[in-house]
Amino acid sequence: MPNIKSAKKRVLIGKANNLRNKADKSELKTVLKKFDAAVAGGNRGEAESAYKVAVKTVDKAAAKGLIHKNNAAHKKSSLDSKLASL
Repeated sequence: MPNIKSAKKRVLIGKANNLRNKADKSELKTVLKKFDAAVAGGNRGEAESAYKVAVKTVDKAAAKGLIHKNNAAHKKSSLDSKLASL
């Protein structure tokens, strides 16, 4: 544990940011799984609504820096191809 006050504060801020990032990544994974389940179910209407939510969530994650922008583009491309295959 650090001795300097500002270093102690940075440790606390880092812990809070870590929890926030973990929750956001978990939400991203959940949304992607819901889309995959909708595609597997074969329901096009449900899949399209899940697609919109998934793309928005991926874009937010890239904007926040949770995932790299190229990773976000790869995920969105994958979502597109899965939706088109329905």
